[in-house]
Amino acid sequence: MRDRTSSVARAGRSPAAASLDLVCCSAEHRRLVVAVDVAARGPASIPWQALDPSVGLDAAAARLARERLGRAPAWIAALGAFGDQRKHPSQAALSVGYVAVVPMGTAAPVGMVWADVTDLPALPARQAAMVTAAVSALRDRMDLVPIAFRLLPSEFTLSELQEMYELLLGRRLHKASFRRALQGAYLVEPTDSWRSEGRGRPAQLFRYAPRRRRGHRRSVRFELLT
Repeated sequence: MRDRTSSVARAGRSPAAASLDLVCCSAEHRRLVVAVDVAARGPASIPWQALDPSVGLDAAAARLARERLGRAPAWIAALGAFGDQRKHPSQAALSVGYVAVVPMGTAAPVGMVWADVTDLPALPARQAAMVTAAVSALRDRMDLVPIAFRLLPSEFTLSELQEMYELLLGRRLHKASFRRALQGAYLVEPTDSWRSEGRGRPAQLFRYAPRRRRGHRRSVRFELLT
């Protein structure tokens, strides 16, 4: 059941002391998108619930993601606390934000839409700040976590992988340089499957399969040339 503190406030009860908020990101039509709740009365918002101090933050965030998205995220991490005076649907003084990703092609849950991060509906000010922080976190952590791969299905073409890196980095990449860097990083392996991409011969599908070298996993981020 959704925990909408605005409704609680209308019923005459106290607002939540703190909220737990989820910025869920995916990719759609070469755009980075965020799950936005448009079903409730009032302004649009990202998924949130009152923070239960008896439940660990990571466990609560994972449960919120499963309940609101209908599936476990491919990756989830804490963004931090947002305790300024900016508006939040819960009226809480403090919010704890998490960022999650699901693969492209994931259907928006009932009552929610995928909104382009560059053209979001009017969100409460604190939640809008969380979305900005989430996008920055995805880009900052690309060298530590295989975020680009988590946004893709389990099998993908190299063109799709390059498009995902371009989407996250916000710039175009040189195809030959990208593939040389990818080959040197030992992050993918070919499958026996191929997919037609329009004209020309079908493209081979790959999967994320990082190899360790000298006891250490190679960085996910490459020195990519524009």
